[in-house]
Amino acid sequence: MSWKISIGNYNLKMIESVNVKRSVESLADTAKITLPATVFNKALNIDKKPLEEILKRGDPVNIELGYDDNPKPEFEGYVESISTDGGSLVLNCEDGIFLYRVEIPNKEFINVKVKDVLNYVNTEVGKKWKKSFELKCDYDFSYDKFVIKNANGYDVLKKIQEEAMPNIYLKDDVLHIHPQYSEIFGEVKYDFSKNIDADGTDLKYKKKENRRVRVTIEYTGSDGKTKKYEYGDMGGESVTKKTSTSNQKSIELLAKQEYESKSYDGYEGSFSGWLLPYCDAGYKATITDPDYKYKNGTYYVLEVETNFSEQGGVRKITLGKIISK
Repeated sequence: MSWKISIGNYNLKMIESVNVKRSVESLADTAKITLPATVFNKALNIDKKPLEEILKRGDPVNIELGYDDNPKPEFEGYVESISTDGGSLVLNCEDGIFLYRVEIPNKEFINVKVKDVLNYVNTEVGKKWKKSFELKCDYDFSYDKFVIKNANGYDVLKKIQEEAMPNIYLKDDVLHIHPQYSEIFGEVKYDFSKNIDADGTDLKYKKKENRRVRVTIEYTGSDGKTKKYEYGDMGGESVTKKTSTSNQKSIELLAKQEYESKSYDGYEGSFSGWLLPYCDAGYKATITDPDYKYKNGTYYVLEVETNFSEQGGVRKITLGKIISK
C-alpha cells in the first residue's frame, strides 16, 4: 500500500485510514483522514506545537493512494473541520466547492434561469477570494422567483442541486452545471470472475416491467397553493420530489429525469472492487458476468466510496441507470 498526503505545508507521515466519497448526486466530494492522536506529532514529524498552529480550516489537501510506491491522485480540496473520534484525530475535507462557503449579499430574482443566479453567486464569491470564477452551464432550468437571504454560496448551490438535480462541480475555477448523465468522465470494466469482490456486492437485477415508477413533483403555484405534477406508470412505486419553481417546463424536466433514472432493465445497487482499476463518479462501468451474459451491460456510476488503510484499499461503486446493453 502506498500513499502521499499533504495538508497545508505538511506531509503526513502516519495515518490510520482514509475515506473518500465522490458522487454526482452530492454537491461536494469529501475526504476523511483519520490520524492516531496519541502519536499526532510523529505523524506530522513536528514537535511541541499546538494543533491550531499546525493545521487549520481552509488548508489545502492533496491525497494520492495506490500500490508499490506509485500512488495516484484521489482527492484535492480543503480542510473543512477538525474533530476527534474515539481517541483519533479526524480531518474532514471538501473539494473545491468549499470555496463557496462565504456569505453573499441578499438578492431576489424574478423569472430567472439557473445560470443567471449562479453568475451572481460566482461574482460575489470571487470578490471574497479576489479571483475570477467562470460558469459553464447547459442546464435549462428556470425559477419564477428565487430568493437569497442570509445565505452563503454553498447554500445556494445546495438548494439548486437538491431541487433541480443537476450535476454540479468545480474544476480549475470553472463552476459546471450540467444535466444528469450528460457527461462521461471515463470508463472502466468489471468482471464478476476477476475484479469484483463477491462479499461486498449488493446488486439486484430487475426488468423494466418490474420497476414501475410514478413520480410526483410538488411545487407552490402562483396562488400560493401546493400543486402536484405526476409522471410515469400508474400504480407504480411512488417517488415524490419537492421544488420551489413553478415553471412548467422545468417541472416536467425534473419528473422525466427522475423517472428515467429508475425505469430500465438492469442492475441497481452497489458492488466492491479494489484500487485498480480506477473508477470515479461519472464514469461508465461495463459489468460482465460469465454465468449470466444477459445481465451484461454498461452503467453510469453515481458514487464511488474509497476506503484505504494499511490493510488494503477498497472501492464501493454505486450504479445509476444503464447506458447500453
